[in-house]
Amino acid sequence: MLLQVGGKRSALGLLAIRRVWSMSRSAHTTPQTLEYKPIKKVMVANRGEIAIRVFRACTELGIRTVAVYSEQDTGQMHRQKADEAYLIGKGLPPVAAYLHIPDIIKVAKENGVDAIHPGYGFLSERADFAQACMDAGVRFIGPTPDVVRKMGDKVEARAIAFSAGVPVVPGTDGPISSLQQAQEFSNSYGFPIIFKAAYGGGGRGMRVVREYEELEENFQRAYSEALTAFGNGALFVEKFIEKPRHIEVQILGDKYGNVIHLYERDCSIQRRHQKVVEIAPAAHLDPHLRDRLTADSVNLARQVGYENAGTVEFLVDKHGKHYFIEVNSRLQVEHTVTEEITDVDLVHAQLRVCEGRSLPELGLKQDKIRINGYAIQCRVTTEDPARGFQPDTGRLEVFRSGEGMGIRLDSASAFQGAVISPHYDSLLVKVIASGKDLPAASAKMSRALAEFRVRGVKTNIPFLQNVLSNNQFLNGTVDTQFIDENPDLFNLKPVQNRAQKLLHYLGHVMVNGPTTPIPVKAKPSPIDPVIPPVPLGEPPVGFRDVLLREGPDGFAKAVRAHQGLLLMDTTFRDAHQSLLATRVRTHDLKRIAPFVAHSFSNLFSVENWGGLFDISLLIASFPVFVRFCEVAKENGMDIFRVFDSLNYLPNMLLGMEAAGAAGGVVEAAISYTGDVSDPTRQKYSLDYYLKLADELVKAGTHILCIKDMAGLLKPDSGHLLVSALRDRFPDVPIHVHTHDTAGAGVAAMLACAEAGADIVDVAVDSMAGMTSQPSMGAIVACTKGTKLNTGISLEKVFDYSEYWEVTRGLYAPFDCTATMKSGNADVYENEIPGGQYTNLHFQAHSMGLGNKFKEVKKAYAEANKLLGDLIKVTPSSKIVGDLAQFMVQNSLTRAEVEERADELSFPLSVVEFLQGHIGIPHGGFPEPFRSKVELERGKTLHIKALALGDLNKAGQREVFFELNGQLRSVLVKDTMAMKEMHFHPKALKDVRGQIGAPMPGKVVEVKVKQGQQVEKGQPLCVLSAMKMETVVNSPLSGTVAKIYVTADSTLEGDDLILEITE
Repeated sequence: MLLQVGGKRSALGLLAIRRVWSMSRSAHTTPQTLEYKPIKKVMVANRGEIAIRVFRACTELGIRTVAVYSEQDTGQMHRQKADEAYLIGKGLPPVAAYLHIPDIIKVAKENGVDAIHPGYGFLSERADFAQACMDAGVRFIGPTPDVVRKMGDKVEARAIAFSAGVPVVPGTDGPISSLQQAQEFSNSYGFPIIFKAAYGGGGRGMRVVREYEELEENFQRAYSEALTAFGNGALFVEKFIEKPRHIEVQILGDKYGNVIHLYERDCSIQRRHQKVVEIAPAAHLDPHLRDRLTADSVNLARQVGYENAGTVEFLVDKHGKHYFIEVNSRLQVEHTVTEEITDVDLVHAQLRVCEGRSLPELGLKQDKIRINGYAIQCRVTTEDPARGFQPDTGRLEVFRSGEGMGIRLDSASAFQGAVISPHYDSLLVKVIASGKDLPAASAKMSRALAEFRVRGVKTNIPFLQNVLSNNQFLNGTVDTQFIDENPDLFNLKPVQNRAQKLLHYLGHVMVNGPTTPIPVKAKPSPIDPVIPPVPLGEPPVGFRDVLLREGPDGFAKAVRAHQGLLLMDTTFRDAHQSLLATRVRTHDLKRIAPFVAHSFSNLFSVENWGGLFDISLLIASFPVFVRFCEVAKENGMDIFRVFDSLNYLPNMLLGMEAAGAAGGVVEAAISYTGDVSDPTRQKYSLDYYLKLADELVKAGTHILCIKDMAGLLKPDSGHLLVSALRDRFPDVPIHVHTHDTAGAGVAAMLACAEAGADIVDVAVDSMAGMTSQPSMGAIVACTKGTKLNTGISLEKVFDYSEYWEVTRGLYAPFDCTATMKSGNADVYENEIPGGQYTNLHFQAHSMGLGNKFKEVKKAYAEANKLLGDLIKVTPSSKIVGDLAQFMVQNSLTRAEVEERADELSFPLSVVEFLQGHIGIPHGGFPEPFRSKVELERGKTLHIKALALGDLNKAGQREVFFELNGQLRSVLVKDTMAMKEMHFHPKALKDVRGQIGAPMPGKVVEVKVKQGQQVEKGQPLCVLSAMKMETVVNSPLSGTVAKIYVTADSTLEGDDLILEITE
C-alpha cells in the first residue's frame, strides 16, 4: 500500500508519478489535426432536471434530442421534453436501468444519435461508458475515455495532482477491497478518516469514521452505496480534515490543448457530504488563494489533456492551505451558479467543443472571463429536515414555484400530480438567485423560497430559509460543519397547508361519509304526536293586534302598561336549537302552531326564527340590509331583537336603524356576562351595563333586552340589574332572556320580574330546563294569583307540553339527554352559552372524549381569559369555543398558547376576531397575545367539488376540486374498500417493540433472525432510498419475535419491519 502525505512519497509512488507525468506530456507533444463536425442528434443518458437542461441547450442550437427512461420513469417529464424517447433496462431495477451500457448504446445506434451527454451521476464518470460510445462511433460529450479513467480513479488523480505540485490529503494510492486495509490505514493515521467511492461522487459511498467501533459498519455502508450508485463498490480512504471550506474550480478545455477556468464555487454547506447550498464566487476568499486554486486547476487539466467541462475540488483549512480532493470529469449539479456570474453557457460550450470548436473560436479566452455579482443555488429536495432529512415520497398534490427577477429554476418532476419515487435522487428543483452581492442574492432567494407551495411531500424549504437568514451564512464565513454547528437551523417554521388540509377533509367526507359518529344508538320514536283540540274560527286577539293598530311606539307603551308578567315562548326556536341540535322540522312546528295561536294569545310573542348576521359585512351595502329587514317584516316578523356579541355599539346602531326603517319593533339587547353582584368582577360592572343602556335608549330602542346566553343571571344579580334599569328608564319595557343550564333559571326570572321586568323568556315544560329556557309551566304556576300573574292556563300548558314530549321522541338520536343527563352549575365558572354547551358536550361524546368534557370546559374558560374575557354570544362564543378545542386537540395550556402565539396556526375565527372583523371588545384586544398572533388578511378559499375517481391499487380514490379557479386533486383512502384489500401492516407507535420503517424505501439487508437476542442500538436492517442507505437500529434490548420483511421488500413510511419482545 502506498501512503502519500504532502511532498513525501515512497519510491514506488515516485515511479508511478513519473509514469503518469510522462504519459501526460506525450499526450500533448503530438500535434492534433481536427475538423469541425456538427452534431445533429444528442442523447442524454440520464434523467430528471439535468436531462432537461441539456435538451434545452440542444434545442437552442438546433440539435435534435433523444431521451432514455426506465420502466419506473414512464411518467417523468424528461422523456416528454425530448424530441424522441426510448425505454432502456426493461426488467432491471430502477438505477440499474440507467447503468445498462448495452441498452443505451443500442438505442443510440438504432436511432441515429451523433453524441451522448452523460449528465451527472450514473455513467457520467465511467471510462468504460465513454469508451463504449467511441467504439460505437458515437461521440461522448465529455473528456476522452483515458482522461475519464484517470480522473475517475481517485488514486491516479491524486498522483497526477501530486506530480503537478498540488497539495493532496493523505490517503491510499489505490482502491481498498477489504476492511483490513481500512484498519491498517486508520492505525497509521488515526481517526477521523473518510471513505469515498472510487468511481463516483455526489456524497454516495462517502462516510466519515471517527471511532474504531464505527469502522466496519461504515465500510459496509459506503461499499454498498457506491456499488448501487456507480456499479462499482471500490473505495478510497483519506485522512478527514476537520471544518474545511469546500471550494471547487470550474474548468473548460478543448481538443487543442486550450484550458480556461471560470472561477470558483463555495460548496461548504453540506449534509452527509451532499451539497445543499452553493455560492459563486466564494465569499471573503483571499485573492492570492483564488489565484493559486485556479492556477493549480488549469495546470492539472493541461497536464492530462483535459477537454470539455470539469471541476477541480479542494478543501481549504482554517489556515488558508488548500488540498486537492478530486476532479469531477463531468458537468456538476451546481454549474448553474458559474453560468450566472460569468454569463457562459457551459452546456453550449460542451456541445461546441465536442463538435471540434476551439475555445478561442467560441470567444472563451481567460482574459475575457469576468465575475459579475454573486449567485446562490439551493437544492430543494423532498426530504424532511425535522426527521434527519429522511427522504419523503408520494404525489405532489400542489406545486407552485417562486419566480421573478434574478431567479432561475432548473427542475423536472416539479409539477402538480408528479409522483416522487424512492428509487432516485430526492432533488425536486434547483433554485438559483443572482444579485450584485451576496446579501442581494440571498434576499432574492429568500423571497423566491417563500413563494413556493409544495404539498403532498415534505421538503427542505423551511430549513433552507433558516440557512438564508443565518448571520454566519450572510457574512460568508461557513465551513463544512456549518449545519452540524447550527442546531437552530432545525427550528423550522410549521407549514400551514390550510387549503390542502381542507380539501383532504372534504375529500374524506365525500368518499367515506361523515367521520363524527352519533354517540348513541337511540332510535326515533315510532309514536306520532297528537295535536290537542283546536277551536274553530279565528284565534283571539293579542299583542300583535296592538302593534298593527298602534305601531311600534304604541305597542311598547301597551307592553309597559300591561298588568302582570308577559312571556315569550322560545319553543319554536331557541329551545329546540339548545336541546335537539336545531334538527326539528318545519312540519312539526306548523302542526302545533294553530293550537298555540288559540291557546296562548296573551303571550308577548313567539320566537320562531333567528337571523344572525355579521353587520360589519353589510356596512358597505346598508340598503341591502334594510331591504332584508323589510322582507322579514312583510313575511310576519314583528319584533327585531338587535344584539352584538361584543356589545359593540356601532354595529348595534346600524342594526337598530335598519330594523326601525323596515317598520319593526326594535328590541336592543344588552349581551350579559360576568356577575354584577360580585364586587371582585369589575370589567362588566353595573355601571358598564347602565351606560350601554343609556346609548341604546338614546338611539330609540322600543324595548330594552337583557340577553343572558350562558344563564349567568343569578336571582341577586338579575334583581340588581333590572332594578337599576327600571329606575333609570321607567317608561321603557324590559325583556330578559336566559338559559337554565345551572337550574336556577326560574328563580332568576322571578327575581327579574319582581324588580320590574315586563317580559321573560320561557319554553314549554317538555322543551325547557338544562341548556334551554326556564319552564313555562313553572313560571305560570309560581305567578298565579300574584301581581305577576301571566293569565295563561296551566291546562293549556300541559296539553302543549304533551305534544312536544312525544315530538321530542322523534328526534331521539339528536336529543342532548342522550349524553347529558342534567344541567351543571359550573356554567358560572366556564360561562359557556346554552346551545354551545349542548353542542360541545355532544361533540366530546362523538369523539370518545365524554370523560374529558371537564377538560373541554376548563379549556373554554382558559380560552376566554386568553381572549380578554369576552361576552360570549354568537359569534364570539364560537371564537372562544374554537380556541378551546384548538387547545385541547394540541394539548396546550393557556401559558403555552401565550408563549408560542407567534408560531401557532390559530383557527381562522380567532385570527379574524383579533383583526377586528366582528368589532372591538370592551376593554380592547388582549395584549401582548394579539400582537404575537400572525394576522393574515384577505385569505379566502373558493372551493368547488368536481368529481370522484375510481379505486386504485392502493385503495385510494382521487377527488377533484376547483380551488380558487385552479384544478386540485387529493388521494383519499376508501376505508370500506381497504377492508377487502391486503396491505403491509403498520408499526403502532404506542407499542414499544414494534419497529417501523423511518422512511419509504427498499430493504437492502436484514441483519437479524427470528428468535435472535438483540441489544439496544444494534443494527436490525438496512434501507435504501434515493440511492442513500440508512441503518435501522434497535431502540431496545430483547428478542426478535417476528420479522415482516425480506431483502428487496419495498416499504412505505411506518411499515412494520419487525417485533421485539423484552
